[in-house]
Amino acid sequence: AYSPAPVVTPAVHDRTMTQIVAPTLRGMAAEGSPYQGFLYVGLMVAPNGEVRVVEFNCRFGDPEAQPVLMRLRSDLSELCLRALDSDLRAAQLDWDERAALGVVVASSGYPFDYCSGDAIDGLDDDLPDTKVFHAGTAVKNGAIVTAGGRVLCAVGLGENLASAQRQAYARVGKLHWPAMYYRTDIGFRTLDRGDG
Repeated sequence: AYSPAPVVTPAVHDRTMTQIVAPTLRGMAAEGSPYQGFLYVGLMVAPNGEVRVVEFNCRFGDPEAQPVLMRLRSDLSELCLRALDSDLRAAQLDWDERAALGVVVASSGYPFDYCSGDAIDGLDDDLPDTKVFHAGTAVKNGAIVTAGGRVLCAVGLGENLASAQRQAYARVGKLHWPAMYYRTDIGFRTLDRGDG
């Protein structure tokens, strides 16, 4: 996943908010269930900018959330507390203007039978403008080990999508366990179109 998505132009954003998000929230409130919290809207965007809903999730879904969180400069815990207090209207969000790209690092066999219990090397190898988000990990005998199919997501920040991609894959290159694998094409379709 990456953020921002060049396909989400201001027109696509406005269309999404007016045709999908606002009516959904109004409908929930009208039914006596006003929404409070994260609402993830998975979309398909047609070449003409038309939007269609693929899914709604009432959580900040990973791995899509991780590049977004990498760009968030505001205090996430404060925003969550404000949401609980129904006080988000006064909240000011501060975003890093740079692009972020995340690469999921999985265990061999995922999404079916996958290996687990392998010690993960390279988590302490820091690299500027990167972060490793944990998804399927556990602590065993003082070591961080694999404990799921999607194990980690390495996210890089950069001045554009191409530099964020380089940072993310450089961070992936510092990680290792015997059964790890990852896709090598994240962001390339957008970059091949010249949108990054």
